[in-house]
Amino acid sequence: MNRGYGHIKALETQLRELRKAGKSRQEIADAFGMNKIQIKNWINRENRAKAKLEAGIPPRQRGRPRKHERTSEEAYKFEIKRLKMENALLRDFLQLAGRR
Repeated sequence: MNRGYGHIKALETQLRELRKAGKSRQEIADAFGMNKIQIKNWINRENRAKAKLEAGIPPRQRGRPRKHERTSEEAYKFEIKRLKMENALLRDFLQLAGRR
């Protein structure tokens, strides 16, 4: 039985249940149509993650970091700075255009 491609994360709950039931790696692999090595690698990743959590090491964040959320005071200061820059730019433009 070949199960086709699918991410192993989708099967984690079922894999954990079979592991708790005392099934061997080969039995788990046969149940999902995988190789024994795939199950072994998944178990090793699980064990490493569990050991890191127990040691107090937080899981590494994946993907792009989130944008820093500004507080209302920071947003206010940023807006004032932006408006001052805009005023200076407009003042210089009007001066060059000869309108001021």
